[in-house]
Amino acid sequence: MKRDWRLLWTASTVTSLGDGVFVAVLPLLAATLTTDPRLIAGVTAWGTLPWLLAALPAGAIVDRSDGRRALVVVQCCQALLVGALAVVSMMDAGTMAVLYGVAFALGTAETFAKVTVQKLIPAVTPSDRLETANGQQNAAMFAMKLFLGPPIGALLFSFSAALPLWLDVAAFAVSVTLVARLTVRTVASGRSPAGGVWAGARWLAGHRVLRTLTMLTAVANLANFMTVSTLVLFARQRLGLDEVGYGVLLSAMGVGGVLGSLVSGRLIGRFGGRAVVTTTIFTTPVAMLGVASLATDLPTMAALTTVTSAGASLWNVASTSLRQRTVPSGLIGRVSSAGLMVSWGMQPIGAVLGGLVAVSPLGIAGPWMVAGALRLLAAVLATPVLRDWPAVASADLDHVGKA
Repeated sequence: MKRDWRLLWTASTVTSLGDGVFVAVLPLLAATLTTDPRLIAGVTAWGTLPWLLAALPAGAIVDRSDGRRALVVVQCCQALLVGALAVVSMMDAGTMAVLYGVAFALGTAETFAKVTVQKLIPAVTPSDRLETANGQQNAAMFAMKLFLGPPIGALLFSFSAALPLWLDVAAFAVSVTLVARLTVRTVASGRSPAGGVWAGARWLAGHRVLRTLTMLTAVANLANFMTVSTLVLFARQRLGLDEVGYGVLLSAMGVGGVLGSLVSGRLIGRFGGRAVVTTTIFTTPVAMLGVASLATDLPTMAALTTVTSAGASLWNVASTSLRQRTVPSGLIGRVSSAGLMVSWGMQPIGAVLGGLVAVSPLGIAGPWMVAGALRLLAAVLATPVLRDWPAVASADLDHVGKA
């Protein structure tokens, strides 16, 4: 089991580096074609739309599939898609329509990959080690996707748009090699995927705390993607950054995520998941409002977004560990995908709203202002339900027994 965990963690780390490179490149590619915030936000919207359309069937298929084999197939598809975009970039044939199409296809593949990894982690990790495992997973993700990957991607982009894309392809190839060596098998028996598509949604709807956490994540993603979708323009117009500076900004934004992940296990163990989550849902929107009103230079922006990324990391570890420990193993793919459909399905809506708010009288800082206000309101409304968090641990076995 330890060997499988090391392989899975290493594969995730490598793909996170490739993802970080790609995160920087895609908006930079869009910015070479247009300066319209609505069109640039459209890249993010198309890339996240599959969470609304494909999440439920993805969960059903994953629950009926061998996770190792499914992840290999998905990552091979992702490598082919990014490679195709690299070829298009080398031919200087890119258009916004091409970017939208590639973003949508990669988003669909990511939906399957995310659900599969959510199923594989508890399969290779003992229950009492989930916070530690998820903390390590999040630390690697933030370190590679937000800290190292973006500046590398932006730097390579300054030489050639295709270079960072080929690096992403290589990352997928390495990951496929590692995942193929896993010994764990996660094939489930039972009804066909089509017959059980809504089983996860029904289970999630009946669990008060997990349902509330899902809705909080939905609001968070709506708000976050209002800011992310126009961040490249915020960096240029408000902070005065070029392509390399934009990469440095993304890297700085990942610092808090790495730190939060590294201390998450200790904080959750000492104060409990409820206290950690409650703290993050209030500190994060305050920091976002601070960005809207105070951030006019890179150091200030970096300091405030360190708070937001640290909060996101702590939130992810606490809520993911609770879900993995609570949901029956035969339903974890479908419950995860149902939650992702609701919460991550807000990303394209947030991206579109971000583009619209950015061209409103509120200006380029408007998305941060509206996002912070929405998240603060959601935190106030959710706090009474989060008081039930301690009761979940004692109820875990009851939920498993009834499944």
